[in-house]
Amino acid sequence: MSNIYPFQNPDLPLDARIDDLISRLTPVEKISQMMHENPPIERLGIPEYNWWNEACHGVGRAGRATVFPQVIGLAATWNRELVLEVATAISDEARAKHHHAARRGKRGQYQGLTFWTPNVNIFRDPRWGRGQETFGEDPFLTARLGTAMVEGLQGDDPNYLKTAACAKHYAVHSGPESERHEFDAIPTAKDLWETYLPAFKELCDAGVEAFMGAYNRTLGEACCASPLLMEEILRGQWGFKGHYVSDCGAIDDFHHYHGVSKNAAESAALAVKIGCDLNCGCTYSDLTHALNTGLITEQEIDVSLSRLLATKFRLGLFDPEELVPWSDLPLDIVDSPEHRQLARQAARESVVLLKNDHQTLPLRRDPDRLLVVGPNASNPGALYGNYYGVSPQMVTIFQGILEATEANTPVKYRPGCPLLSQQAPGVNYTFPAAEASDVVIAVMGLDHTLEGEEGDTVASISGGDRDIVEMPQVQLDFLKGLRPHAKKLVLVLTGGSAIAVPEAHELCDAVLQVWYPGCEGGHAVADVLFGAASPAGKMPVSVPYATADLPAFNDYAMQGRTYRFADKEPLYPFGFGLSYGHIRYQSVAVDRREVSADDRFTVTATVANDSDRAVNEVVQCYVTPPRDWPNAPLASLVGFHKITLAPGDRQEVSFALDHRALRQFDAEGNAVVPPGEYTIVVGSSSPGSRSKALGAPDPVSCSLSVVGDLTSVAF
Repeated sequence: MSNIYPFQNPDLPLDARIDDLISRLTPVEKISQMMHENPPIERLGIPEYNWWNEACHGVGRAGRATVFPQVIGLAATWNRELVLEVATAISDEARAKHHHAARRGKRGQYQGLTFWTPNVNIFRDPRWGRGQETFGEDPFLTARLGTAMVEGLQGDDPNYLKTAACAKHYAVHSGPESERHEFDAIPTAKDLWETYLPAFKELCDAGVEAFMGAYNRTLGEACCASPLLMEEILRGQWGFKGHYVSDCGAIDDFHHYHGVSKNAAESAALAVKIGCDLNCGCTYSDLTHALNTGLITEQEIDVSLSRLLATKFRLGLFDPEELVPWSDLPLDIVDSPEHRQLARQAARESVVLLKNDHQTLPLRRDPDRLLVVGPNASNPGALYGNYYGVSPQMVTIFQGILEATEANTPVKYRPGCPLLSQQAPGVNYTFPAAEASDVVIAVMGLDHTLEGEEGDTVASISGGDRDIVEMPQVQLDFLKGLRPHAKKLVLVLTGGSAIAVPEAHELCDAVLQVWYPGCEGGHAVADVLFGAASPAGKMPVSVPYATADLPAFNDYAMQGRTYRFADKEPLYPFGFGLSYGHIRYQSVAVDRREVSADDRFTVTATVANDSDRAVNEVVQCYVTPPRDWPNAPLASLVGFHKITLAPGDRQEVSFALDHRALRQFDAEGNAVVPPGEYTIVVGSSSPGSRSKALGAPDPVSCSLSVVGDLTSVAF
């Protein structure tokens, strides 16, 4: 691009470049740049650009890419540094793919640098099919890992964005999928500020470039034209300076479903006036009519366009390629051995050991006979999840097991049962094979046909959601039939959400949750099964005993939901995950007994490994507030560290906290710190009796007093 116009001069200030470019555009050209598919403006040397791109767990929908574990699996690692490393690898591949395509004149969908990632909605109900895209049910964990994803995607160059990340779906959005275009989510003020907004606030503070508005309404206002969410909170209180994009087709929902406007022109004008800068879709083409009829002014259009152009300039899209970092990344880093090794590490760390009776695991690599069964053992769909790229080498769990065993080990495979259908064979030849085997590994659960986004699944009858969270009945019936024939039975569960398996838990000798583990999933699962890696994952969600334990799916009140407000004991608690070692929490102390305004305090716990093998452990710190506080959470995560303990090792782990770790929310949504006694719990799981019953080490706790009323403290 020759330097003809001031906007093409990289040495000019950003605002000057934006103002110059806007001054050269006609109203029609301006509007054309406010929809996700930007046509070229050839007279100014501006190439076409498509804003729509995905990077949920790897560069998505753009051909070959490293397929990392689905986001819920990354959440199960509880490893912020690892998520940052994964996001950095994703953005490396994104830059390499983008520049390679652009040099060949290819600038279409999924070839740009604006990624609609990460999804930081709270996974409040396990029936939601898109919960697999999130970092789980806890606002604190979601915020920490979501921020790491943003940092890895956007890079740390002072002048350029590596890619543009996007916090979605702002703000109260988590199903049902079948109602998402018309639903009005009505949380209490307490739930809004305590649960639904914190992760978005942290991503805003971290400098995320974009926010995406949800399809639904929140408190009566369409999320892509909400004065409360967009003007008062996001740009007002939080000071967000980036651009705002609609979910795809969401602007049409204004007049088709929400009834907040009469037609497309009114919808487009309303969205832009409130601050939705980019339309994923084509409704903004009606801005021309809105402009001609006085529904909107050209100055209002310029405000949104300036924010979009700022992102393009910061990505280097108008600058010579040689000035832009990462433009010389080679295409052969895509799905490279180094990135696949990182995917394997991430998948290893995502595996959660839920049961291990009599040290069934790890297995020998040379059993006399081994049988692998189940509909997901050789199913690539159990590796992907949704929003995925593709890889020519997707290592299935059966393949990983086969490669991990010694060459002369007799290994058999039987599907055993279908994934969902109740049509089972009259005679199942799996059972004699099981009787002849030392160990049976059953790979079961869910795949991407059963859960996902509206219109993106083929076996969900609820638009991508699950009506029930129990294991499909045909799989449970098969396990019941298999159990009498198996000497040792290991259950490997795939899927992106909580699966209620109380009967299967009792039937099996060991149970692993492996999520959608990505391109190296088979190798990673085998690493854990055979002891090359010790399981280190922790549950980012609670697993109920049954669907009947859940509140109504479309009720957005948090009461009765997640570990923080559940009134029924879970099957598997949030934060839970066993190890092959023997971990012991010895003590905990806080460096001050009382806290007042602006005080900081440090919690220090001692953790020991009493076993003869190295283990990884996620040390978790929770606060339990005074029980007389109205609708107080049972506990809230306020810190976590992932550590490695050598055999016989003991470590001190510290959490530097302040009054924000103690904050509660009143009925009006105000953050306060009520005076009284707070309990600080440090352990291997969220507090509760179920963790101990499942074999988790006992936590340690101490008390802290809040002195005086801290309601006026800044948060």
